[in-house]
Parts: sequence; structure tokens; C-alpha cells
Amino acid sequence: MAEQKPRPGRSGLRAAGLLGAVVGVAAAGVAAGVAAERAVVRSSKQRPDPYADEAFGALPHDDELMLEMPDGTDIHVEVVAPSTAEPGRPVVVFVHGFCLDMGTFHFQRRTLAERGRHRMVFYDQPGHGRSGQLKSGEYRLSRLGRTLREVIDQCVPEGPLVLVGHSMGGMTIMALAELCPELFADRVVGTVLIATSGGRLEQSKLGLPAILARAGGPLLPILNNATRLTGGMLDQARKASSNIAWLLTRRYGFGTNRPSPALVSYVERMNSLTSTETVARYLRTLYSHSRYPALAALRDTPTLVIVGDKDMITPVHESEEILRRLPDAEFVKVPGSGHVVMLEHADQVNTALVDFLDRLSA
Repeated sequence: MAEQKPRPGRSGLRAAGLLGAVVGVAAAGVAAGVAAERAVVRSSKQRPDPYADEAFGALPHDDELMLEMPDGTDIHVEVVAPSTAEPGRPVVVFVHGFCLDMGTFHFQRRTLAERGRHRMVFYDQPGHGRSGQLKSGEYRLSRLGRTLREVIDQCVPEGPLVLVGHSMGGMTIMALAELCPELFADRVVGTVLIATSGGRLEQSKLGLPAILARAGGPLLPILNNATRLTGGMLDQARKASSNIAWLLTRRYGFGTNRPSPALVSYVERMNSLTSTETVARYLRTLYSHSRYPALAALRDTPTLVIVGDKDMITPVHESEEILRRLPDAEFVKVPGSGHVVMLEHADQVNTALVDFLDRLSA
């Protein structure tokens, strides 16, 4: 007779459901408490959606690679290389954030491809999108910095670079600056930091989702144990709570009152594809992130800092703290935008990015 595994009791199921909801909230980068917004959401879905037919995540590319990292992780890379790309212009490398993928730069990729002046490199961070999961150990930011260095070495072995990072992607760039300051002296000619932070998010009032910030240290060991013992159960809980996740994504990922439902669904879909185990293993890293000293490597590099003025994940004061250490950096604060500012207010972000790139080339 096959051995029967013990079934969890009701209290265990309730705990798993609660933890699944918490992890789902973390994956969406949002906090609880949005039930009052259902009427607003229904109203927004009834109006014409300008992005209803947008081919999110399906933009063309000229080369597709699966790079094997020294630690054994496979990293999915897409290269956009317009035939009209101008010699001498820097290659732009994009680094996405937590529980997202390279598709978060959808509008920037399309705009720069249409202009045809720059070669671009996009990749999915370990455990995200189509990249493989880390086989062992932690998702430490130093490891993410080394992954970025490997992507650069294998895809852009020479020539000038511009690094663009959103949220955890910005932190990854800081980790690279800490590990390889000589790269910023020799090859990186510009850095764009979007909705990110250089310090410990636990010290921010809303740096992490409020439920995690309030629970603090005691919650993380529970998450860690839960993902080891009941990861599949938590994944199912997250999928069952997709409607709640959509509402949470809309409320805390965006700043406008009525964002495009298609945009919200796109972000929520990226969130939901990140496994619970990956979420928990990254949270431990993000919770202890502190890279302000690494910003010293960027002092002589032109830097553009962009943030939405309603960002509840990495609030404006996080960008202002970066600016305090990089006083010569350009600062763009986008009115009415939340954390995914490059999707929500793509036109403003694209204008700032294009102007920045053109000034570098000039």
C-alpha cells in the first residue's frame, strides 16, 4: 500500500492561506486594504482601454540567448540591434525589478527601437521570467551584480554602456558598482535609476509592503519555513487569490486613480509567474539591502534618477537620498505615478530617457 502523506488540519490550511496571501502581496509589491476600490476598478474596466490591444511582452528582437552563469543559472537574454544603430553610441542594458521581467521596459524598448540609434540588451533576473532559478544559496544582491557583469561580458564585451535599472534592477546596478567600480570608470557612460533605493528598505515607512514592514523580522522566518514545507500549497493560494492580487497591484503599483486595466493585468501577470520560493528567497536579500557607499562609483558618471510622486514601494524620499549622494544627477519626478512609472507614464519616462541618451552622445 502506498504511504499516505498526512493532510494538513484546518488551522494549517488557514495559516497557509494567510501566508499565501502575504507572499502574493509581496510578489505584487503591494499592501493589503483595497476592498473599497472595487467600484472604481469596475468603472475603469467599463471605459475604453487604450492598451487593450497592446502586445505586451511580444516585441521583436534580433537575437535571443540563454547564458549559463558560473553558478549554473540559465539567464534569458534578448538583444535588439537596429541596423541603423549609430557607431559610438552606447549600448543600453536594462535591468528589471522584483517579481517582474524584462517586459517592464516594454514602452522604452519600443520607442528606442523605432528611433534605431542604440543597440539594447534585456535579460530576466534569476528566478524571474524565462531565466532559471538559483539552484542553491541565497539571491544576494552581490550575486545579481555578478550576473549583470556576466551578461555585459558575454553580450557587450567592449564599448560604452548605459545601465538602466528599475527598483531591484537599480539595486543590482549598485551591487555591480560595489563589485566592479572600474567598470564605471572605464565603460559605463551613463546610469538611469528608476523607482529604486540605496538603503535598507526596512527603515522606510513603505519601502516594503506595509504588512511586511509591520511584521518585521518575525514574519520572514515564517515565510522561509512555509516555502520549504508548503511551497506548492502557497502557490495555489496565490493563484486562487488572483482577483485580490489584481486589486492590490492596481492600488499600490500605480499612482493614477484609473490606470489601464490591461496595464494592471500585465504587471499582475508578471508578479504571479514568480514562484513563492523565489519571492521568499529574494525578500531576505531586499530586506537587508544597503548600497549607499557603492554610489561613490557613480559620482563621475552622468546619472538620471526617475520616480513617481505617488510611489508607495520606493517612495520619493528614497530617490532624494540617492540624489543627496549624487548631487549632480538629473532628477525627474513624475506627477501622479506609482512604482511602475515606466509603464504607467511611459511618455514622460521615454522623453527623459531619450534626452539623457542624446546628451550623452552629444
